[in-house]
Amino acid sequence: MTIYLTELDDSDYTFPSPYEALDEPNGLLAFGGDLSPERILTGYHNGIFPWYGPGEPILWWSPSPRAVFDPRTFKPAKSLKKFHRKTPYRVSINKATREVITLCAKLRPAEETWLNQEMRDAYSELALQGHCHSVEVWLEDKLIGGLYGIQVGKLFCGESMFSLETNASKIALWYLCRHFTAHGGQLIDCQVMNPHLESLGAFEMERDEFLDSLLSYREQSISAGCFDTQWLTLPSEETQ
Repeated sequence: MTIYLTELDDSDYTFPSPYEALDEPNGLLAFGGDLSPERILTGYHNGIFPWYGPGEPILWWSPSPRAVFDPRTFKPAKSLKKFHRKTPYRVSINKATREVITLCAKLRPAEETWLNQEMRDAYSELALQGHCHSVEVWLEDKLIGGLYGIQVGKLFCGESMFSLETNASKIALWYLCRHFTAHGGQLIDCQVMNPHLESLGAFEMERDEFLDSLLSYREQSISAGCFDTQWLTLPSEETQ
């Protein structure tokens, strides 16, 4: 059977409907175009993201099911809470976004080559424009963990995370969930499930449900100051 994919027009940021995505490979929707901020944001606002390997054109995806976290109900493991009480990690937002993106790329397994220089530059530019945000974990003055992603209204689209010290990326996620919830955030998209995300409490959402949530949340605003550069703290009851 011949399968035809939509080739994106360089002068038009329109995407095909995510419901036209292939079942195999799961979620592949279109190819081509560019990684301009306008195109990437249009994709995210429609449940579509870029992901491609060396020698491939830019590929655009909208898989089903989708891996997500509900930041309002995220529960850190008891062992993580105990670890946090004994460890002098500090957590910030948007103090080192480009560095987080770079370290996420450098620390990927060798076979995961999608976070190339073109992708890193694109998300760094989105950070400068106020659309891409990072959570950083520090031990003294050393950046030891973090994550980054794109904010779409009350939805945070997580892209990647890294850890140089024990539990650093888990703590970044924990702080993000609490901080995002406090400012009205409703959902964190993680794209595709893997064992690590599942162990942290991610669950799967079918495409219909995810796109319905996206349609609602993208039009809603979180409260002011959520992604201002700042140090983060946890609610007092969680530090006990």
